Amino acid sequence: MTQRSSLLTPVLIAGCLVTLVSFALRSAFGVFQLPIAEEFGWPRAEFSLAIAIQNLAWGFGQPLFGAVAEKIGDRKAIIIGALVYAAGLVLSAGATLPIQHQIYEVLVGLGIAGTGFGVVLAVVGRASSTENRSMSLAIVTAAGSAGQVLGPPLAEGLLALMPWQGVFLVFAAIILAVLVVLPWMRTPAPASRAELQDSMGAAVLGALRDPSFALIFLGFFSCGYQLAFITAHFPAFIAESCGPIMAGGLLASLGITTTSALGAVAISIIGLGNIAGTLVAGWLGKRYTKKYLLAGVYTGRTLAAAWFILTPMTPTTVLVFSAVMGSLWLATVPLTSGLVAHLYGLRYMGTLYGIVFLSHQIGAFVGVWLGGRLYDAFGSYDAVWWIGVGVGAFSAVVHLPIREVARPVAAVPAE
Repeated sequence: MTQRSSLLTPVLIAGCLVTLVSFALRSAFGVFQLPIAEEFGWPRAEFSLAIAIQNLAWGFGQPLFGAVAEKIGDRKAIIIGALVYAAGLVLSAGATLPIQHQIYEVLVGLGIAGTGFGVVLAVVGRASSTENRSMSLAIVTAAGSAGQVLGPPLAEGLLALMPWQGVFLVFAAIILAVLVVLPWMRTPAPASRAELQDSMGAAVLGALRDPSFALIFLGFFSCGYQLAFITAHFPAFIAESCGPIMAGGLLASLGITTTSALGAVAISIIGLGNIAGTLVAGWLGKRYTKKYLLAGVYTGRTLAAAWFILTPMTPTTVLVFSAVMGSLWLATVPLTSGLVAHLYGLRYMGTLYGIVFLSHQIGAFVGVWLGGRLYDAFGSYDAVWWIGVGVGAFSAVVHLPIREVARPVAAVPAE
């Protein structure tokens, strides 16, 4: 069996390790909300804005790094991303003003773009056979979920040993250490002659003229809004609003005795559920129409969020919601990236998926920033949750008219 037809390849393994580390560090930023705000006496909106800017920079950086990878090579793009990521973390460790955090998080966001899904999914997608592609994309996405399982508890554990500044420096060392796996990420087979006939500009313009591409772009907004808001604010939300943890109960026996610890564990449970959810999404994406699967995922998220905000919060409801939301968390990524690859080909998948991902990160910026602003204004996250319910329902509907028929981007009419 050739490497091309095998599911488990060195490229896939290396891609999983890079995304695991990148997402482990990114997913931990919500844990720093309270320590940083309490040390400097800042309102919630200040560090929320820093995380929101990080997400926006990640979004703008994604098509940029996708294009860099396609021009100079995937490994070089990942090296640049890791260096920028580490620089942002080191500078953030010395920040004492809100504006400093907000500026330095631009570097962190760009670093995530260079070491995250846009670059890694593109190279893994090109290295995978047609029959394995959907599952390969799901496995890489699930590796990002595994990072989410590890990141928040790692941050919480390190915060018990050192100040948050020290944790940021440790994180910088970790993202640089992952570069040791890059020799495994060999450039896959070159593009076909037909794919090379289209320039990047023609490919991008062709996709932008396609109404289906616009619908994919719009639909990804709510994914970013919901995920980033929960990642950034859920730990603090649980710490402040959840009912008490029962002494002598299951959680207490596992060492989870505070709502702060429960918040970190909840993010990990979301990541754990996401591992199964993304793998199932990849398996289903190979067999069923992706646009209908995406509509189903967004419908499930909408119903779960509505139930959670309407139900009095207890440790049990937190765990149930985390498990349900986790199963739907990044299930959109292999389906959306697979849909882009199916419709527009593999040659410029990184760039085109990066453009779609920009919508995701605009949503992420709005979710994180709005969460901080509305919390400071009203002392509650309720309004932000209900906005998330609304945009989730919108995404469920907007995927339905997509024409899921493969065609070369050069042939897309200018409608």
